[in-house]
Amino acid sequence: MSRVSVRGFAVASATAVTTVGAVVGVASGSEPAKDARVEATAADTSLLAAIPVAQNAQAVTASLTQQADTQTQAADTAARQAAEEAARLQAAEDATAKKEAADAAAKKEAEAKAAKEAKEREEKDAAASRSAERDASALTAKSSYSTAEIKALAQQIVPADQFQCFSNIVNNESSWDYTATNASSGAYGLVQALPGSKMSSAGSDWRTNPATQIKWGLSYMNERYKSPCGAWSFWQANNWY
Repeated sequence: MSRVSVRGFAVASATAVTTVGAVVGVASGSEPAKDARVEATAADTSLLAAIPVAQNAQAVTASLTQQADTQTQAADTAARQAAEEAARLQAAEDATAKKEAADAAAKKEAEAKAAKEAKEREEKDAAASRSAERDASALTAKSSYSTAEIKALAQQIVPADQFQCFSNIVNNESSWDYTATNASSGAYGLVQALPGSKMSSAGSDWRTNPATQIKWGLSYMNERYKSPCGAWSFWQANNWY
């Protein structure tokens, strides 16, 4: 019981005692003053009425406190959820940025690798071309060449990793006969150039010099099929190149 209710109860009790005394006084022939009776009755009524008011005030205070606690908890929950969502979004953005950076680095690396490989191929082709020019010009002219001599010459001119493909084409086109002529089309030489005069771009002695024919054939295969092996793949599918 609160101090308000205890005090009210005590005052009410005292008032009740006073009221009883007044009644006793009347019974014994001593009549209390009229004003005193009125004041006692009024005080008693107001004090008794104060008890439920104090109890209602306590209930309202408790309800407001509970509401405040509920609102605080709700605010804390909302703040925590907002922080978690912000952290999730930031993590997603960081992951996306990291992936984009990795993709950009991989693309740059691939481009650099492709450029390097292209440069190496160009240098290799240029070296092969220079080598073919030297070999062709250094070849001592002869009235005839054996198949073994022509193959050995081709091995000096054609890159090692492309020689077998080059050899396969020559085997099927001319059987390594540098004077081979197709009666119906007029194709000529080891690689059966059509017309044979195309090989003059590699040397005016294209009719009699197998080195000149090899040089032209290698250049043709590189330009049209990227390599002798590319030309051989096409030949296998079409029986011509």
